[in-house]
Amino acid sequence: LLLLPHGVEGRNDAAPRPVAQRGPLAADEVNNINVFKTTSPSVVHITTLQNQRDFFSRNVSQVPSGTGTGFVWDADGHIVTNYHVIQGANAARVTLADQSDWPAQLVGAFPDRDLAVLRIDAPAAKLKAIAVGQSGNLLVGQKVYAIGNPFGLGGTVTAGIVSARGRDIGAGPYDDFLQIDAPVNKGNSGGPTFDVDGNVIGVNTAIFSPSGGSVGIAFAIPSETVKTVV
Repeated sequence: LLLLPHGVEGRNDAAPRPVAQRGPLAADEVNNINVFKTTSPSVVHITTLQNQRDFFSRNVSQVPSGTGTGFVWDADGHIVTNYHVIQGANAARVTLADQSDWPAQLVGAFPDRDLAVLRIDAPAAKLKAIAVGQSGNLLVGQKVYAIGNPFGLGGTVTAGIVSARGRDIGAGPYDDFLQIDAPVNKGNSGGPTFDVDGNVIGVNTAIFSPSGGSVGIAFAIPSETVKTVV
């Protein structure tokens, strides 16, 4: 509330400022937008559930226990994610890009590779299978995109490059990770890494972070491994 001095009327002599028009998009911006539009319908949000018993009634109910990311593998409803996303959960639900929500069944898991396959009974028309690319011929410096649900914020895209290949991060006998610098945080686990053509070339699975947040060092399971395990 603006109080004017006695006898002074409010005046507005300032001319309206023109709104600046946005210039044409740069070529890399156009590609960023196209990759996101093409691939995001294949990316899903995973919510894990735990059984909880009411102290007084002793009734058992399921409550959310964690979130992660996954992607549609085929029109039969198979969903690929990290094993650690669903590890220890009693149940899981998958939210598709159209916000429809589906109970998921565990089909199989390979803990040493940190990969799991779920299945949802959704109509094929709702399931856009992801395009799987080649990871064996990736070059350090190639541009990549990560799409997922960091901290539960669905449909987030970040961009970066392949920082290194063949990383051993002490994860077990199958260490062979892609290192990328696209920002990845908690909740991105199980989500896809794409190349500039919109093909998935990895599954985001871990970060190196003294602070707990993204510092630009993330690790993805190569798509050649993913295809073999799935």
